[in-house]
Amino acid sequence: MSTTAELLKGAAELFPDEVVTSAHVRHLDLPFGAGRFALITLDNGLDHTKPTTFGPASLANLNTAIDQVEKEAAAGEIVGVGITGKPFIFAVGADLKGVELLKEHKDALAIGKGGHEVFKRLADIAVPTFAYYNGAAMGGGVEVGLHCRYRTVSKALPAFSLPEVFLGLVPGWGGCTLLPNLIGADKAVSVIIENSLNQNKQLKGQQVYDLGIADAIFEGADFLEQSLIWTAQVLKGDVEVERPVIDRGEAWDQAVAKGRFIADSKVHGAAPAAYRALDIIAAAKNGDLQQGYDAEDVALADLIMGGELRAGIYAFNLVQKRGKRPAGAPDKNLARPVTKVGVVGAGLMASQLALLFLRRLEVPVVLTDIDQERVDKGVGYVHAEIEKLLGKGRINQDKANRLKALVTGVLDKAEGFADADFVIEAVFEEIGVKQQVFAEVEAVAPAHAIFATNTSSLSVSEMASKLKNPERVVGFHFFNPVAVLPLLEIVRGEKTDDASLATAFAVAKKLKKTAVLVKDAPAFVVNRILTRFMGEIQNVIDEGTPVEVAEKAVEPLGLPMSPLVLLELVGPAIGLHVSETLNGAFPDRFKVSPNLKAVVEAGKRGFYKYDSGKPELDPEVAALLKQGDSVLTEEQVRARVLDAVAQEIGLMLDEGVVAEAQDVDLCLITGAGWPFHLGGITPYLDREGVSERVNGKTFLEPGAASVPA
Repeated sequence: MSTTAELLKGAAELFPDEVVTSAHVRHLDLPFGAGRFALITLDNGLDHTKPTTFGPASLANLNTAIDQVEKEAAAGEIVGVGITGKPFIFAVGADLKGVELLKEHKDALAIGKGGHEVFKRLADIAVPTFAYYNGAAMGGGVEVGLHCRYRTVSKALPAFSLPEVFLGLVPGWGGCTLLPNLIGADKAVSVIIENSLNQNKQLKGQQVYDLGIADAIFEGADFLEQSLIWTAQVLKGDVEVERPVIDRGEAWDQAVAKGRFIADSKVHGAAPAAYRALDIIAAAKNGDLQQGYDAEDVALADLIMGGELRAGIYAFNLVQKRGKRPAGAPDKNLARPVTKVGVVGAGLMASQLALLFLRRLEVPVVLTDIDQERVDKGVGYVHAEIEKLLGKGRINQDKANRLKALVTGVLDKAEGFADADFVIEAVFEEIGVKQQVFAEVEAVAPAHAIFATNTSSLSVSEMASKLKNPERVVGFHFFNPVAVLPLLEIVRGEKTDDASLATAFAVAKKLKKTAVLVKDAPAFVVNRILTRFMGEIQNVIDEGTPVEVAEKAVEPLGLPMSPLVLLELVGPAIGLHVSETLNGAFPDRFKVSPNLKAVVEAGKRGFYKYDSGKPELDPEVAALLKQGDSVLTEEQVRARVLDAVAQEIGLMLDEGVVAEAQDVDLCLITGAGWPFHLGGITPYLDREGVSERVNGKTFLEPGAASVPA
């Protein structure tokens, strides 16, 4: 038994639940008389929608397949070796279910070494090797192809990435070392660092080819056939693959510096993965591949045994599993069909909602408002966005015409909503206005219609209290920008029935949103936590701490933006409104900042000006601020803010606002863009000891988002 096989056999014992990927070898005669060829196909035996992954047993299967083709190559029986995946899926990397269970550094190191030892063999075979990226390729799936001499990619490939930094790892099976040596450091930094930290941005097939990762690109319908024809031409010398000379001078150093700037702007030094990856990329400048592989092994093992990776996997599982099977959702069979949607309001938010319903449901959507000018503007917005999609090639002309024909605007609710199955309001955030709107809708809509409110903080139960049928009112709280943020807080009022709730969840699924069931409580989940979080920042500023100290205090969390920049994005007026709502409900914990009120009354859109290209405190805002004489350090501010957040989450769980702490994290990740490396917020609070300090216990069970004991 080879050393590699022994290594993988030992590692396999740590992955008892691995979905094993097979590596089938078949032989074929290449066209043009190029010779006999061995093709390895990766397949985990599940249906074609399930991803193929690499755990120790899967790597062992690939290792065995390489044993076979290596012997055939040495004997002159084959002219080349190719590797591809099952239909639509190439391979999507390491089996994370096993990685999160590892307890020992040596075991984590073995996983890195095992992957390297197998993949490196593809580069050492005595005949040319080819990777055919026929479908989704991520992480180790990308890396196994990088070890081949040549690569082709399908134009239909939907997703290609090295997402490890996003999860708290590094591309540890050759990605950090091979990719910059293939396409240059600048492009590699974009793929490994920038795309990962940009919410795990995926590449399409054409982009993979344009970057130089693939040497040829073919249509999806006959991708493998065309790839094999191309392979034959390469082997016969009819096609010569030319690659650019890599700049190993100052350009390489500049690329690494760019990567550090991106990492600093995204995680502020709070998460180590990006920096470890950049260190390896920097060292790869000398072209010593084995040195790079060794560095990848160590970095991978260190990070696997760290809290960031465990929190990242926890967050990934929340989004991919819990987010698709919402806790507490009623029987989906109770859902009613939705064949027409009504939208009350035609402002920006209402228009965004109309566009979303139109694109995802492809049913008639009708907007109403108080005058024709507003209605026309709302419909015009939707039409303009459809034209943008057409211009980008996202839809064709026929579909654009069809969508435009489905959206209309009317002043008369009776005319617009008489046959609507689902009506959502997005009007001024005032309870009396919303009650009046629903009363008007109830008078004209059919008896089965669901009434949804996009309120961000008001009581759904109170909104429905004056209706004849309050059971059909449900909270449907989107987050801005609607097209970008996945979260949809679905709020059950006191009298909301199961059929209405089931319909709401069914609609959310068609809208491709991550739905979380929320109790009807002030500001629900995200806004309540963010308001407490930002409220404490505002409180310490009001008491005397300089703005820059208060802002910098929370940088170690690595949040996507600072609290006051987030406030600017939300809008100070909305932030003030939510804080006033929560102050009314919980006056002991939520204060209304007099300085924030002054900023809103002065008509300022935020605390900062950007004339210099970076945020600087607006002198006019500085003149408005009235501060006390209590000045805190960054550490004191951070402790106070985190204690407040831990207290609020504990109270929310006691109140049953959501089922579990996992739902809080899912909401913050998908609704507020909190980073995966935090796992949302509760793993961080547990890891830093804040949860026990404030609540006397952790939010999560030991090992849920940390190294198992």
